[in-house]
Amino acid sequence: MTGLRLGPLLRYVDWDGRGTATVWVETDRPCTAEVRCEDGAYGSSRTFTVAGHHYALIPVTGLTPGTATPYEVVLDDNRVWPPEDSRFPPSVIRSPTADTTDLRVSFGSCRWASPPHGEPDPVGPDALDTLALRIAAETTATGETLPTGQDSRGRGRPDVLLLIGDQVYADETSKATQSWLAKRRDLSEPPGEQVADYQEYSHLYDESWGDPDVRWLLSTVPSCMIFDDHDLIDDWNTSDAWVSDMREKPWWQERVLSGLMSYWVYQHLGNLSPAELETDEVYAEVRAASDGTERLRQFASEADRDPAGVRWSYRRDFGRTRLVMIDSRAARVLKESERAMLDEGEERWVREQALDGRGPVDGQDSSDGRGSGDGRGSYDHLLVGTSLPWLLPPFIHDVESWDSALCGGERGPRWARFGEWLRRGADLEHWAAFPKSFEKLAALIAEAGSGPGAPATVCVLSGDVHHAYIAEPRWADGSGGPDARVLQLTCSPVHNSIPASMKIGFRFGWSGLGRGLGRALRRHGRVGHSSVSWRRTGGPWFGNQLMTLTLRGRSADLRLDHALAKEGGAELVTVQERSLTP
Repeated sequence: MTGLRLGPLLRYVDWDGRGTATVWVETDRPCTAEVRCEDGAYGSSRTFTVAGHHYALIPVTGLTPGTATPYEVVLDDNRVWPPEDSRFPPSVIRSPTADTTDLRVSFGSCRWASPPHGEPDPVGPDALDTLALRIAAETTATGETLPTGQDSRGRGRPDVLLLIGDQVYADETSKATQSWLAKRRDLSEPPGEQVADYQEYSHLYDESWGDPDVRWLLSTVPSCMIFDDHDLIDDWNTSDAWVSDMREKPWWQERVLSGLMSYWVYQHLGNLSPAELETDEVYAEVRAASDGTERLRQFASEADRDPAGVRWSYRRDFGRTRLVMIDSRAARVLKESERAMLDEGEERWVREQALDGRGPVDGQDSSDGRGSGDGRGSYDHLLVGTSLPWLLPPFIHDVESWDSALCGGERGPRWARFGEWLRRGADLEHWAAFPKSFEKLAALIAEAGSGPGAPATVCVLSGDVHHAYIAEPRWADGSGGPDARVLQLTCSPVHNSIPASMKIGFRFGWSGLGRGLGRALRRHGRVGHSSVSWRRTGGPWFGNQLMTLTLRGRSADLRLDHALAKEGGAELVTVQERSLTP
């Protein structure tokens, strides 16, 4: 009998009233995978094969907008989900209506896989595990959310979960994974306890998403994802010199190709809408092949060799909230004299998505009927997803800007060599390390948030830095800044360690002394003034945590929850609640 190896993951759910969704599964052999919903909605897909593994991304149609319907997964006419002995409520697909405007978004990054149930967790409770248990406790046997699980700031089930980097750690494996790796190969040979190939990547996803609590959570809450460095390796694409050094390592080629292949299968495909999947040539060719491994490997090789030829970024519209998720890893231009976070094509695409429906783009008429008809633009809230924060603690920003100037030769070759050493050793690779890109993103945010039809908020959602904070920019041109309220919202980690030295460093980064020292470094590096300054208006908060935005019309509320241990388990405890709009 065909079995379900991993999943189901509920990925895409449309917000335009068409009643469509996608569900991702991994099976233990080739089969026909079906999703059968209680309201009659249905989807079916034949699995495709990559490296001996079998997958399906099942398009579901016929959902009734405005309802939540439980669903089953059937493989070759055998029901495999939900399990007969499941302790969780039914997995459901909630299909919004075309006029749904309320949206609840939970987000975070940096998640080590949780240890098996019953084993001690050295880094504390997993925020995703804890969210799953809270939602399950607030859900009836029919999949409905209990009224007591909601309040004005939205403690109920998220409408979408954004996982914005480091979903798996290819370079920091668990003891259990290391034992498994040791049965395959000699760990005294590079890459040692890190993963080496596609099979080992698939094991990471098994370990991370096979967790029963997280497995149920991802089966019933739609998710959007983007990679960060640890999905491949720490400091991935830090600099041109870093790439050259890595390509000299005999194990790196297999590692990077396997990382990109597995990301495409496990994360990227589910970010796409059914319409986008229908026009994706690589997806069509992999599905049509009896074994899609070589075609996908070719694609990964092209993506590694020519990053500008592949787009991992994507856009999602949730009613009147727009998400533009930016790839801030693979799309980089690394030649020292031309360094940019995004290549020209990617930069142009991000601009088009942010301004679509807001007014003319590059002198072109954008009247496409997508506006509200009442003077508003096509969205009330713009979410810019980027795994790396745009606004860092000021001292850290200044160090990265100074280091970028050194690496570019501003103080001569000896300082340039020092700058490259420091850049790699201290992970100086955020937007601040790409000053021109930092300023271009600031200009785009100001443009998107200004003028007639401006959204109420522009929120940059990020992770990576193992703490949470809120920062608000001010524009230095005397204009007063955009009409929208602009915020940097950073939330990390979901489940990871936070060394004491990191806490001290980030607190110093926000301090007055840190700001003064940062200014001195900028003068040494001959770094010009930025178009924006910013202040911290919340945090820093440390712990395993999730942020939630609740968007209703043009209002926005924020909540930060920590996963804390309690007798017999864990719970999400709210440590911050606030309104982001008047």
